[in-house]
Amino acid sequence: MSGKPVEVLVYGLGAIGSFYAFVLRRTGKIRLTVVARSNYDAVKANGIKITSENHGEHHVRVDRVVRTVAEAGQKFDYIVCAHKAIDQASVPSQIEPGVDEKSTTIVIIQNGAGNEEPFRVTFPTATIISCVTWTGARQPQPGVVMHTKSEDMQIGLFPNKNGCPAQEEERLQRFASLLTAGQTVFQVVPDIQVQRWEKVVWNAAWNSLTTLTLLDTHAWLNSSDNATPLTRKLMGEVIAVAEALGVALDDELIDRLITKIKAMPPIGSSMRTDYENGKPMEVDIILGYPVRKGRELEINVSTIETIYVILTAINKRLMAAST
Repeated sequence: MSGKPVEVLVYGLGAIGSFYAFVLRRTGKIRLTVVARSNYDAVKANGIKITSENHGEHHVRVDRVVRTVAEAGQKFDYIVCAHKAIDQASVPSQIEPGVDEKSTTIVIIQNGAGNEEPFRVTFPTATIISCVTWTGARQPQPGVVMHTKSEDMQIGLFPNKNGCPAQEEERLQRFASLLTAGQTVFQVVPDIQVQRWEKVVWNAAWNSLTTLTLLDTHAWLNSSDNATPLTRKLMGEVIAVAEALGVALDDELIDRLITKIKAMPPIGSSMRTDYENGKPMEVDIILGYPVRKGRELEINVSTIETIYVILTAINKRLMAAST
């Protein structure tokens, strides 16, 4: 590693966080610190083992493994937040010891909408890069990650009225250069909220419906004559909220997403996997945010609201059992 390394912290070392830790580490340009919890001992002892259908087998060396950001005792150039968005409001205070608002860029790689807002409240001048990933990965055992051929991500800046546009663009391009050097698939987009809400439409339908029915996507769509109309109605409500918020979604998005899921092999979802493993689910960030915004804007969100209420009750049971 020549020159001063880029100081990178990955917060949330699940399958997705581990995959992008691998991507960034293979650049040879960073010093990698990770915040690990359930896999702390395994990663501390052995690093991260990744088997990828696209990249082969690799052993990722981690420079430092910590349980909290405060334990690291330093500021970072990039803090990559790839944690499950279960309690998003609590995270900014947890990463704050590693943030220097003048020099730290916060990178958010998560499902859901409204993810960036708690970070902007806590760090009003910091650069925030928002990312939407379509990468398939799982962690069957601590520190061991299996990655499929699914690999794509869109990245873009979250608005910052207190920031310097030229500086923010430079930080975005610097992060993009790391992804390029890490040999992953991504695109820099002008308005990341379009891609973020497109995935919310996708996740609001398939995550919730596969979880509530314990069916895969194809089995759900074939379960009755009413399954596809209900799916379309749910997607339409989320799209209506996004458009009311000024997000320019494609009018043909529902048809495109239905066609896409039918062309894919039958799948479950990350939410269903969390449910089956007794883990808290990303209900609020995927469903709750559109419901709240729909209410505020007086948009009919009755379908998604019903599903949200039911999944919230299930999620409270899972969260109580996990504490």
